Amino acid sequence: MDITLLVSIIVVVALLAVGGFFLVRTRRSVTPGKEETKPEVTGEPEEAAPEEDRERDAGTVGTPPAHAPPAEEAAPAPAEPAAPEIETPPPSAGRMVRLRARLARSQSSFGQGLLTLLSAKTLDEDTWEEIEDTLITADIGVTSATQIVENLRTRVKVLGTRDTEEVRGLLREELLNQIGADADRAVRTEPHSGRPAVIMVVGVNGTGKTTTTGKLARALVGDGRSVVLGAADTFRAAATEQLQTWGGRVGAPVVRKEEGADPASVAFDAVARGIEDGADTVIIDTAGRLHTKTGLMDELGKVKRVVEKKSQVDEVLLVLDATTGQNGLRQARVFAEVVNVTGIALTKLDGTAKGGIIVQVQRELGVPVKLVGLGEGPDDLAPFDPEVFVDAILG
Repeated sequence: MDITLLVSIIVVVALLAVGGFFLVRTRRSVTPGKEETKPEVTGEPEEAAPEEDRERDAGTVGTPPAHAPPAEEAAPAPAEPAAPEIETPPPSAGRMVRLRARLARSQSSFGQGLLTLLSAKTLDEDTWEEIEDTLITADIGVTSATQIVENLRTRVKVLGTRDTEEVRGLLREELLNQIGADADRAVRTEPHSGRPAVIMVVGVNGTGKTTTTGKLARALVGDGRSVVLGAADTFRAAATEQLQTWGGRVGAPVVRKEEGADPASVAFDAVARGIEDGADTVIIDTAGRLHTKTGLMDELGKVKRVVEKKSQVDEVLLVLDATTGQNGLRQARVFAEVVNVTGIALTKLDGTAKGGIIVQVQRELGVPVKLVGLGEGPDDLAPFDPEVFVDAILG
C-alpha cells in the first residue's frame, strides 16, 4: 500500500513539472520580452493625421490612399489665359504711298495698255475706239470714258505729240480731272462741342464692312485717337465677335448686346459710352443690308435717326467691293437714297480689281472715295490719294 501511494505521488509531480514547462513556453511565444527588437522600417514614418481629418464628418476620407502622390508632386492648377497684348498700330499718314507698289502691280496692265495705244504712230478711228473700250473695261463708265477720249483726241491732235512721257502726262491730267484731285477726302474724326465724332459704316454683306470698321479704328488709334466701337450688326453673331477682336487688339472698347437685339439701341448706347468716356470717335458697324430688302433699308434709316437724338452723325461711309463693278454701283445708289452717304470706302482694290469704279461711283453719287483697302493686312486701309493712285496705274 505504501508503494502504491509513492507511485501516485511521483506521477502527480511529473505531470505538474511537464505542465509547468509547456505553460512557460506558451507565454514566451505570445508576449515578447522587454528586450525584443522591432522590425526595421525602410519607408518614411507615417505622419499623424491632421486635426481636420480627426474631426472630419462621418463618411469623409481625410487620409489619402497609400498610392496617392505626395502633396508637393500634385499637378499645378491651370493658369488663367493672359489678356491680349495691346498693339500700337502705325499712323495712317503715308499709307497710300507705302502701298503704291502693290497697287501698281495689279493696275499696270491697264495703264501700260493705254500708253501703248496712245503712243502709236497712227491714231486712227479704230485705235481711239480701242482706247475707249479699255477705259470702259476698267469700270470707268461709258460717259467718263467718252469724255476722256474726246479730250485726249483734241489735245493730241493740237500738240501733235507721240512722245511716251508727253502722252503719259496728258492721260494723267485727264484721269485726275475725272477722279477729282481737289475733292475733300478727309474723314471727319475730330470731336466737337464736347462730343465725339460719330461715323456710321454701312454696306452689303461680303464687302468687308466689319473688317473696314476694325481697320479704321486701328488707324485712328495709331494717330493717337481714342475710339469706341458699336457692334450694331446684331443679326450676325460672327460680326460682333469679329469687331470684338479688332477692338481688343488696340484697346478700343466695344459696345455690344445679345444676338437679335435692336441695332438702333446698340448704336445709341455706343454713342452714350463715347460721350461718357470722352472718346474722340465712335464708329458704328451696321448690319450688312441687302439692297433689295426695303424693310432692312428702312431700319438702317432708323439707326441713324436714333443716333442723332444723342449726337450728330458726322460721317456715313459706304463700303463697296471694287471687284463688283456695276453691281456695286447699284448698291451705292440705294444706300444713298436711305442715308446721306458722305464718303466711300473701296475695298479689295488689289489683285484683279478695276480701279475705274472710283471714277464712276463718284460721278454717279457726287460722293468722294475717302478710304481704299489694298490688301488683307490689318494696316492695309489707307486714305485715298488721287495722285498716288493715278501714278500707280500708269506705272
